Amino acid sequence: MNNLSCEIGSFFDPLSIAHPEMAMHGYRKEHQALRFRSRRLGTDCLWWGSPQWVIDAFKRFQISDEICESSATREITKEDKAKIFGLNAAKLYNVNVKAKRNPLADALDRLKTAYLENGGQRSNAAYGWVRADD
Repeated sequence: MNNLSCEIGSFFDPLSIAHPEMAMHGYRKEHQALRFRSRRLGTDCLWWGSPQWVIDAFKRFQISDEICESSATREITKEDKAKIFGLNAAKLYNVNVKAKRNPLADALDRLKTAYLENGGQRSNAAYGWVRADD
């Protein structure tokens, strides 16, 4: 099944709220068939509105230890979720992710790196002009 692709939103969206254990089983079944090479998170946002709640739910989603042990399914890693959130789709559509990366994200990465290199501690110092009332 090298040319098959699936999205997990059609079952994950409703089941993540109504029956999370069934969402875990659905995810496990797709994983057994496809692994992580061609799965994507899809939504019906055209009909139901913003998918942000689905994105947030999937970010927190984990398969329980019981299901992992009973079905030889492994836990979901950050890398697995990155593939499902967009890297698999980028590969399908031949999008060079590094070339399309948002320049703002690069600037924020540089600021974070500089912050961590300088100790990663906050400073309560006040800079600039500060009015002091008596």
